Amino acid sequence: MNLIRSILFSLAQTVFTLLYALLSPLIFLFGQRTRHRLLSGFAPGMLWLLKVICGIRMEVRGIENIPATSCVVLSKHQSAWETLALQLVLPQHVWVAKRELLWIPFFGWLLALSSPIALNRSKGKESMRQLLEQGKVKLEQGFSVVLFPEGTRIPYGEKGRYKLGGAMLAGHAGVPVLPVAHNAGKFWGRNAFVKRPGIVQMVIGQPIATTGRTAEEINRQVEQWIEGEMAQL
Repeated sequence: MNLIRSILFSLAQTVFTLLYALLSPLIFLFGQRTRHRLLSGFAPGMLWLLKVICGIRMEVRGIENIPATSCVVLSKHQSAWETLALQLVLPQHVWVAKRELLWIPFFGWLLALSSPIALNRSKGKESMRQLLEQGKVKLEQGFSVVLFPEGTRIPYGEKGRYKLGGAMLAGHAGVPVLPVAHNAGKFWGRNAFVKRPGIVQMVIGQPIATTGRTAEEINRQVEQWIEGEMAQL
């Protein structure tokens, strides 16, 4: 049954993404804030399909912790689910993404319209400089910046190495870090086609101050909080 549901969801996902992608030339004509609003229906639509077809629902705790001003969001990364759910939960924001993702047909077009910070990960110091420069501009414009500190999707129950980029950006821009933990990998695993019904729990922590602290200190606190929550999810 889960396989059949997953096949149906995949077909619905393809059609829904294609429809949005076909509208992308019109959406492109607007400014970033308007594009964000026009694109905002994509994630709720996908999550609705996921709930109706695959039986995956979500519960969010800690929404009251989201600051009124821009921040750097550092989230656990286990599947494609959080790339949808965070769009629904967070106010206006931009993503830090691998540049290659923009080349994916249809999906990449939509991602490009959201004006992400697209990094060439192979270029080390240059990509870090790009993150700090472009990230600070986005934060000053009132957009939060979303990163996955482990860099790639990590299977549920496992832990990757937390990289310093997000903490460095937050310290450089003088904004707080908002940590996010969730257990989406239990139901939609890393690179998994078959999805299992259940309730994904997302927990949003209290903002972590960055003023006067090193990136290492910030990153260590983020990691301790996220992994502490993961042990309970």
